[in-house]
Amino acid sequence: MKKQNIKNISLVVTILVFMGLIFPHIFNNLKFGLDLKGGFEVLYQVKSLDGSKVTNDMVTNTYKTISNRIDSLGITEPVIIVEGNDRIRVQLAGVTNSEDARNELSSVASLTFRNTNDELLMTSDILSSGGAKIGSDDNGRPAVGLSIKNKDKFHTVTKQISESSDPRIVIWLDYEEGVNSFSKEGNYCGTNQAPRCLSVAMVEQAFSDDVIIKGNFTTEEVDKLVRLINSGSLPTKLEEVSSKTVEAAFGADSLDKTFTAGIIALVSIAIILIVLYRFAGLMASITVLIYTFLTFLTFWLFGGVLTLPGIAALVIGIGMAVDACVISFARIKDELNNGSGLQEAYVLGNKNSFMAIFDGNVTTLLTAIILFNLGESSVKGFATMLIISIIVTMFVMVYVMRILLNLFVKTKYFDNKLNLFIGYKKNQKSIFSKIDYIKYKKVFYLATIIFMVIGTVSLFTNGLKLGIDFNGGSSITIMSNQTLTKKDIESDFKTLNYDVYELEKINDNNVITKVNQTLTNEEIAKTQDYFKDKYEARTDIGVISNMVSRDLIKNAFLSLIFATIGMIIYVSFRFKFSYAISGLVALIHDALIMVMVFSLLQFEVSSIFIAALLSIIGYSINDTIVTFDRMRETITKKYKGKFKKKENIDEVVNESLKATVSRNIITSITTISTVTALIIFGSHEIFNFNIAMLIGLVAGVYSSIILAPQLWAEITKRNYNKPIKKKWYEEDDEVEEIKIKGINS
Repeated sequence: MKKQNIKNISLVVTILVFMGLIFPHIFNNLKFGLDLKGGFEVLYQVKSLDGSKVTNDMVTNTYKTISNRIDSLGITEPVIIVEGNDRIRVQLAGVTNSEDARNELSSVASLTFRNTNDELLMTSDILSSGGAKIGSDDNGRPAVGLSIKNKDKFHTVTKQISESSDPRIVIWLDYEEGVNSFSKEGNYCGTNQAPRCLSVAMVEQAFSDDVIIKGNFTTEEVDKLVRLINSGSLPTKLEEVSSKTVEAAFGADSLDKTFTAGIIALVSIAIILIVLYRFAGLMASITVLIYTFLTFLTFWLFGGVLTLPGIAALVIGIGMAVDACVISFARIKDELNNGSGLQEAYVLGNKNSFMAIFDGNVTTLLTAIILFNLGESSVKGFATMLIISIIVTMFVMVYVMRILLNLFVKTKYFDNKLNLFIGYKKNQKSIFSKIDYIKYKKVFYLATIIFMVIGTVSLFTNGLKLGIDFNGGSSITIMSNQTLTKKDIESDFKTLNYDVYELEKINDNNVITKVNQTLTNEEIAKTQDYFKDKYEARTDIGVISNMVSRDLIKNAFLSLIFATIGMIIYVSFRFKFSYAISGLVALIHDALIMVMVFSLLQFEVSSIFIAALLSIIGYSINDTIVTFDRMRETITKKYKGKFKKKENIDEVVNESLKATVSRNIITSITTISTVTALIIFGSHEIFNFNIAMLIGLVAGVYSSIILAPQLWAEITKRNYNKPIKKKWYEEDDEVEEIKIKGINS
């Protein structure tokens, strides 16, 4: 048997060495988001040139155009996302000059053909894709040749113009109504004095062939114009509604801090698992490393973009992974207590824990899918990583860990070393198994009510401190090697004439300021130049318009509603409606606790807070389902599905909680240790997210232990001894309505 154990250990070591060799390659080749790499992000509202409704084709063509333009910038691995029906988000990680990128993207090169009264005749959709070429006019000067795609339309329009009183067509680049006009710029078309008026063509007859744009162009100007037109002449115009610039130094600092926090979190989890479960805990720790490796591998294979919220989702995934281990180990210990040998206990424990693990992960997966569909970009990144984490958890923790651990169980080496194998001592009971949870329920109810009252008062008096995600405005982060004081920065913003509503000093060299203004491109450049000149500072600026903030509020509300409804349906399907109602109250409790604590402490509520809120709802229902699963099992095994007396209901709650409380607390401690590491050592950008997670985890444990089971007991008692009503599909002569002395689970 010793030889077999040596072989098994060699296999595990080989797996670890393989992961150690491969992981650096995967990590170094991951796509990192702006918050980890620096760069530029902009959200555009797509609008039609003529004021008509924006169609899917317009958005698709605009998407392709932007993609081609980014290619011309030489940027690798950009992220371009269509959001909703008429918005496009562009993320350019690693861009060092955001102003050049913005100018190139916003140079929409929308070519329009107008008469001398500025009336629109044709848009760029008459042109062939990639049809612009460098050419020359009759005098050999640089010119742009255009290939006509819609020749019938071009013939019709030119025919009408040739027969009009003023037979001229004016060709505009990025014509802006109210700013440009032929009456003011017509005499300067093709010169630097009228850069948007490209050419004025006399139309003596109808044309149905290619044309040349003549002007006083240099070779460089023609080259740029051809490149812009060939990158896609937009059939739309783009309105910038939000933007964000992140200096590379900010991103590198965030990545270093988060990586450090992650290492500390994994080490702390390993220590907790090994102390509690000995050899099985060691194997679980190794499996958590395998889980982390496979999660990053899957994320890399799918071409995901790793962001700070994505790393936060990985934290939730680690909590779910550890949770699966602890549920299985608790079940194995139960079977050992029942007198089973190690091999039998291992098989039965894993079998009995599967559905609890499955149900918990499915409810969290449901939350992640809703977040992905309704969230904005940072929330989508969070949801993507969470979905991958949950799928990998089910594979690794349910199958891989059990296969690896079973290799050692089969050697029979641990048959008489149960404490060494899983930390088992016969008849050992935790302090939580001695508590009478029903006895103190009134104390728990009272404590809950008192906190709810305090929180409600705070909500009505203090309200919530909404971030720019919900209020609109601009966030300006300043980082300098010089010492920055709040007094000096406040004075600077008065000089810039910005309305500051919050100024937070992170340290002597880093200050974050929130202003009510939605800064324009010119104001962003002005602000960056100001602080660079005065403090040699790097400036990270994020801009959110009121339009975006309204959509975030709507989507946050819809996310909460859909997630709650989905969980009620799932829990009702898997259990009974009474379980779903008590579980729903517990979820509402957790959400309210998070919101109320943020109100009391006046922490900022941003879009990522909604992700934390929904994550806790999914994570908390996981804890609650484990308790419900044990309650249902107790009813089935001990009471054969029916209660003999009303007191049995309280007994079920007490017995089930005594069997599951330790597990709930252990899994929460491991997840809390990870979140705490991120709070202490991680990036400031997700500090509030981690605080929300910490509050939610504590509230979730409380509601899973105290509220949900106790509420189920109250509902069940009310229905005790009530008649069972005849089902709609049952015949009168086959069913008798009877009074029961108990109630089914």
